[in-house]
Amino acid sequence: MLAIHASPPQARLARALVAAVVLVTVAACTPASKGSWTATGALIEARYDRTATLLADGTVLVAGGFRGEMLAAAELYDAGRGAWTATGVLREARSAHTATLLPDGSVLVVGGEDAGGALASTERYEPGGRSWTATAPLPEARVGHTATLLAGGLVLVAGGYNAAQQDGLASSVLYDPKTGTWTATGAMSKVRFAHTATRLPDGKVLVAGGADGGGRLATAELYDPASGSWTTTGSMPDIRNEHTATLLAGGKVLVTGGTGGGGAMSSAAIFDPGSGSWAAAKNMSAARTDHTATRLPDGTVLVAGGSGGASPLASAELYDPVSGSWTPTGPMVEARYDRSAILLPDGRVLMAGGANTIETLPAAELFDLGAGS
Repeated sequence: MLAIHASPPQARLARALVAAVVLVTVAACTPASKGSWTATGALIEARYDRTATLLADGTVLVAGGFRGEMLAAAELYDAGRGAWTATGVLREARSAHTATLLPDGSVLVVGGEDAGGALASTERYEPGGRSWTATAPLPEARVGHTATLLAGGLVLVAGGYNAAQQDGLASSVLYDPKTGTWTATGAMSKVRFAHTATRLPDGKVLVAGGADGGGRLATAELYDPASGSWTTTGSMPDIRNEHTATLLAGGKVLVTGGTGGGGAMSSAAIFDPGSGSWAAAKNMSAARTDHTATRLPDGTVLVAGGSGGASPLASAELYDPVSGSWTPTGPMVEARYDRSAILLPDGRVLMAGGANTIETLPAAELFDLGAGS
């Protein structure tokens, strides 16, 4: 133990040595960050509750959203130039819709809401002409739904809610891009909205969590395209909505964060399709909801931004499925919430728009795993 009566020079040296030991100890206990974020060209129009879709040519289509009112504007991001250009305007302003890249390269936009409530209208974006055309409306208006491209080329739209069904919808419908028509398929066992839908390697679709009129859900179910029916599977360890679900390289599904009974969550869970069961994963370093999760080319999952409850987050972290551990990345340029992130062909991740507690954001940024490590 260092003597407290040491002479001033000795005391200063002792304090310096103690401080150095503390710093080394903290550094040893704190995982080094991986990857970094850099600003890129800002959106022409600030927005959140929009969609972002990677097109076949590598550009990113951002459509609709909200900034004081529902938006019809759409724009394209060119990663090579780091810039946005306006493209065709949606036929109907909308937010909280879905956008699905179809096998022919066009993009199907479905439902959402405008000032009057949930929408039944749908439309398709044609990259060649940079224009939108109306397609057949949904049999039932819905917002808070999911849209999943099936292996056969059809699009499964499931759940959501509307003015008539505020507790949620259990119905699901299929869109055929070749005929431009909708047909009913099996209904889920429970009504739900703000859930996730993930296509598994065997072609089935896992729907998990969400909410109904009575509260948040832990239940999950599987859609089988071959039979057009749903079957229940194991429930998640916790109730949650506004979470993320990411297909891992091995075929399992990682669910992170969301909102539970106590607010924003740091917990994560993994679904095993082989057993139909869930297992808890290690908690994230921060509780977050309305965030993004993107599987990177190396198999890790980038979880970024979101809301910690009272404020938006500028933190991001990487999940390693092999070790089951989380590693922080460098800080984001801008704290933001609103679930929209796109993996670009070069392996970088684009985040554009969203919101914080003060404003709707036009700012965009790129994550590069190989930079700043």
